[in-house]
Amino acid sequence: MDESAEGEAGGGPGGLTVSRQVVPRLLWRDSVGSTNTELVRLTSEGDLPAFTALVTTDQTAGRGRLDRSWVAPAGTALAVSVLVRSNGAEGVGWLPLAAGAAMFDAVSAVLPTTVRVGIKWPNDVQLDGRKVCGILSELVPANASSPGVAVVIGAGLNLTMTAEQLPVPTAISLALAGADVADATELIDRVLAAYLRGLTSLVNALGKSGGDAVRSGLHAAVVERCTTIGRDVRVELPGGQQLLGRAVGIDDIGRLQVRDDADQLKVVAAGDIVHVR
Repeated sequence: MDESAEGEAGGGPGGLTVSRQVVPRLLWRDSVGSTNTELVRLTSEGDLPAFTALVTTDQTAGRGRLDRSWVAPAGTALAVSVLVRSNGAEGVGWLPLAAGAAMFDAVSAVLPTTVRVGIKWPNDVQLDGRKVCGILSELVPANASSPGVAVVIGAGLNLTMTAEQLPVPTAISLALAGADVADATELIDRVLAAYLRGLTSLVNALGKSGGDAVRSGLHAAVVERCTTIGRDVRVELPGGQQLLGRAVGIDDIGRLQVRDDADQLKVVAAGDIVHVR
């Protein structure tokens, strides 16, 4: 494994010694505008290995879905972007969902068992219905340095935010949910290592199955963790339209299946989900 500390910070808090054993290369930044933007740039400029991770606890210009801003006080949140490579496009749509499943497991391991961890489709990780982690993936433009399909998957995880520091009332942090944050450095390394290990495992299994999420077990893993299924939902669709109905499943390419009020089965590839009840 590459223990490179790249980035000016001595390798991050405590060196992230466990996390560095999981991926071939881990790049730390004391501060960065966006880990996704930085890793996309580095991938375009050089031949980075698959599962290279770029990490910070001070992301100053983070972005979420629909280009929403994502900013947290320095040191209170973990931002991590991971480079995933594929020989073809099969299964690429499942990568963000794989990240959600991996983060579900990583945070579950550091929280009291009384906390209900769930995924709101496609990949928002929630604790008792409040968002603790958001995930955004971006395609890397193909070029000579980055042949084939390359995707950067970014995750932002609220670590030690106080109630006053939360961006919205529907958010939460690991600290507020009861995680032991006495040693923040150890918490970061533990959660990050578990996330990287889980993501690597799920993505490798997906690749070995030729991008078939059902055969690889990824489909079942996501469905098992998804608390949207079985809920009445309002889907805010691109273009301002809405879909009301009950989420009944996830199809074999990762789309949410919603049975509307006319008993018609609709599939949703993109949209904001609101759990109605």
